[in-house]
Order: sequence, then C-alpha cells, then structure tokens
Amino acid sequence: MTPIEPVPFVTPERPRRTVATRLGTLLPKIVLAPSFAITLVFVYGFILWTVYLSFTRSRILPVYDLVGFDAYYRLWSQPNWYMAIKNLAIFGVLYISLCIAIGLFIAILMDQRIRAEGLLRPIFLYPMALSFVVTGTAWKWFLNPGLGLEKTMQNLGWESFKFDWLINTDMAIYTIVIAGVWQASGFVMAMFLAGLRGIDGEIIKAAQIDGASNTAIYRRIIIPMLRPVFLSAVIVLAHMAIKSYDLVIALTGGGPGNATELPSTFMYSYTFTRSQMAVGSASAVMMLMGITAIIVPYLYSELREKRS
Repeated sequence: MTPIEPVPFVTPERPRRTVATRLGTLLPKIVLAPSFAITLVFVYGFILWTVYLSFTRSRILPVYDLVGFDAYYRLWSQPNWYMAIKNLAIFGVLYISLCIAIGLFIAILMDQRIRAEGLLRPIFLYPMALSFVVTGTAWKWFLNPGLGLEKTMQNLGWESFKFDWLINTDMAIYTIVIAGVWQASGFVMAMFLAGLRGIDGEIIKAAQIDGASNTAIYRRIIIPMLRPVFLSAVIVLAHMAIKSYDLVIALTGGGPGNATELPSTFMYSYTFTRSQMAVGSASAVMMLMGITAIIVPYLYSELREKRS
C-alpha cells in the first residue's frame, strides 16, 4: 500500500496594496483632519481655557495666576445671577413644554393625511429658518405698545385694549417665551411627524380591529412609542434654552432692568462690559455643567439601548 504524502500548506499571498488603495484609505482621514483640528482647538481648547480663567482674577484681560474658587464665590453672591437662574427656569419650563405640546398637536393633525400638508409643512417650518435676531426684532415690533399689537387694536376702535408685556418687568420674560415657542414649535412638529410616520401601521390596524378608539390608540399606543422623539426634543430644546442669547438681546436687551436676564446675557455682560472676565468665565462653566447634565444622561440611555 502506497503511503499518502501530506500536501504542503501554502500560505496565500496577501494582495498588494497599491498607491491608489492606500490613498483611498487615507483620503477620508486627510479630509477630516483639518475640521477635527479646528474643532479640537477652537471648541474644546477654548472650553479648557474658559475653565482655567474661572480660577483666576481676570478682569479686562486674562490673568493666569490661579486663586481657587474666588470667581465662583463672587458669582453666587451676585443678585443678577439668581435673577438669571430664575428667568431661565421660567423660560426653560414654558419653552420646552409649550413647544412639545404645540408641536405634537400639529404633528397629529398633519398625520391625518390632509390635502394641504405639502403647503402647511413649510409654513410651520419657516420660522426655524430665521435667525434668532430676526425673530427677536420682528416680535419686538409686534409687541411694542407704541406701534405693534396694542396700537393697532386701539386704532381699530378697542381703545381699552392693553398689551404692554414688553415693558412690564413682571411679564417681559413671557414675551421671550412667546417668540421662542413661535420659532421652535414647527421644528418640534417635524420631529414628531417623522416619528408618527415611522410607526408600523399594522399595529394601529390591529388596535382598530379590537375596537380601540382614536383617542385610546394615540394615548396608549402611539404616544408611548414616541418616547425617543420626546427625549430628543427635550434635549434639543433644553440646549437651546440654556444658550439663548440672540433672541433676548434682539427682543428685550435683557430688560426692562434685569427682568429678562438669562445666564447667557449675564455671561456676556460681565465678561465684556463689566470687566469681570473671571466671573463671566465662571458663569460660562456653570452653563456648560447644565448642558452636560442634560446631554450625558441622554447619551448614556442611547448607548444602553444599543447594547441591549
């Protein structure tokens, strides 16, 4: 019997990487490198620089001698800072809740496959295409008692009509809410409408066959399935509320007095007009911590869902 000789194992040759292949591999990295470097320096670099300045006694110009938490002590001893936090709480709660409520309501109406949807959708989305400065200026004219809504209604014969919220210290913050909700509710509507269109129609048909009413379907099935959209909307709106600056400056300028002062306007005024750069940097760090406290739980929940 002839013995069977073993077949030698031949290692397959690796395909040679040509210059074109290497260039194709490196091209995305080369394209992204400049933007990555710019972001690293001008975003995260300046964040670290701001944090560092908050531990100094910088005034008009930066000073790099560390003095501990002195700027934070001075920040939390400012009455204007407490007013800014109070106004942010009022503005944030009303802004987020009204935008979500109005956006969800309009999205549900639009989801009924109405004929004019193609026309109405851009109309509702158009305010978000405007800058906050344009929105603030337009609403400033509209709410101005001398030439806006109040003057128009009085000229039409309703002489007792009064709407002076823009110059009323107790009501001025609500004009910021009105302008902000008008601008952002269409954007939230688009988010909810996309979520509604992504729900499987078979689930809704099954509920209808079981005799569920439209109200019960939305309350027990559709709205609970929109939880990720709710979460995303809250994150986006909270981020916009914390960093709101252009809208406030264009609409009220932070006034009357400090009635519409927000952390963003406080930070700008103390850094650039009151020559208190360290205190302004400390307020900026507080804003950063607020945004981080919102975004980190969101990212954690998203990553946990993907792993599960």
